Amino acid sequence: MVKPQEVYNLGAQSHVRVSFDAPEYTVDAVGLGTLRLLDAVRDFQQRTGDEVRFYQAGSSEMFGKVQEVPQLETTPFYPRSPYACAKVYSHWQTVNYRESYDMFACNGILFNHESPRRGGTFVTRKITRALARILAGTQKKLFLGNLDSKRDWGFAKDYVRAMWLMLQQEEPDDYVVATNETHSVKAFLEVAFQYAGLNWQDYVEFDPRYLRPAEVDLLIGDPAKAKTKLGWEPSVTFEELVRLMVDADMRSLGLNPLKDSNRSHEDIATNRAAGMASVD
Repeated sequence: MVKPQEVYNLGAQSHVRVSFDAPEYTVDAVGLGTLRLLDAVRDFQQRTGDEVRFYQAGSSEMFGKVQEVPQLETTPFYPRSPYACAKVYSHWQTVNYRESYDMFACNGILFNHESPRRGGTFVTRKITRALARILAGTQKKLFLGNLDSKRDWGFAKDYVRAMWLMLQQEEPDDYVVATNETHSVKAFLEVAFQYAGLNWQDYVEFDPRYLRPAEVDLLIGDPAKAKTKLGWEPSVTFEELVRLMVDADMRSLGLNPLKDSNRSHEDIATNRAAGMASVD
């Protein structure tokens, strides 16, 4: 018999734009998936008497059309997508099971957490992969939607540490995990392309297919509770995050990461242009 001590529910169809195209699947995986796990944990505890600590991966998207800035654990939810609606359902089911069955169940309301492992369809990784390919001379243009959306972006490794810390406390609780900084998609582009000595405006074009039916314009979280009760702090800045993702995608193409390059930005741009000239 499997006898878990901690369960981390990170399972989801987590692409917000895709959730509009596949709402039923998204809600089943995100919402009912959480309910199934909670009930399995409840059943296990009742049969064995062993405590299982449960972590539910919440999302800043639950705040959606934000009711206050920055967003706290007490900020009302206003979801703006099938994905976000399902996450709100999961959040309150976690609270309900905690209070109904005396379960050690925590909600981590994590704001955007990125890394080189981020899926290629998410805007951050889409940008860094495209930049690496542009530098390699294998891609000419990057097509994006709303560049003015603002997000609170942090490093995934820092956020996983916060998840673990939640389940090490004496009592279960809910926490916002964020950097308390917000940056636009345009700002992400600027940091990434400036790192390579390029002007993003020369390579990025608008594509309305990437717009959401209901947009979330601004997200910024206040992690004061996590800092006070968990002793948690983010260790990677926004600029460092962008650069480490660019370097990782450079390596994935067999290129030297920019941080290890002794070449000037002007040389990088010149070499990239030469490579582009050979691309059909």
